[in-house]
Amino acid sequence: VGRKPSRIVQAGLVQCPEGRKLFPEMSVRKNLLLGAYVHRGDPKTSQHILERVFEMFPVLRMKKDDPAGSLSGGQQQMVAIGRALMGRPRVLLLDEPSLGLAPLIVKQVLEAVKAINEAGTTVLLAEQNAYAALQIAHRAYVMESGKIVMEGDRDTLLGDERIRKAYIGA
Repeated sequence: VGRKPSRIVQAGLVQCPEGRKLFPEMSVRKNLLLGAYVHRGDPKTSQHILERVFEMFPVLRMKKDDPAGSLSGGQQQMVAIGRALMGRPRVLLLDEPSLGLAPLIVKQVLEAVKAINEAGTTVLLAEQNAYAALQIAHRAYVMESGKIVMEGDRDTLLGDERIRKAYIGA
């Protein structure tokens, strides 16, 4: 409470907001490098992280000089996640990363989120697509009207008939 955003990022907490919040006229590369602002004194590290982002999202390397606003919605979401990763988070907060994306792109984005977690970053995912979220989650909390109504590990919630009927449609 009361901390500057740069201090929060330096402490290891980075948010990737709903709606992507990119700078549409700036290149993909510049949008990504904005995420490394708190590490601006260490360009070698920033370049190393940028390379890792390009490995995770190869299409961004091909489009690095294009304006971010010219990308598809899925590619813009990749830029937003990549920009968040540029801050070297220990904890990554993702708010609705699948919002408005085609099912194939949702799968690609969530596979990247899973890889981010497997590489050692804790991910807190707020997602309305319950089925997609539960495919990659270790633990989940179901909220209704701002209150937690259920919680458990992925398998428990996927197997719960109430969850299947209310949120997954199975």
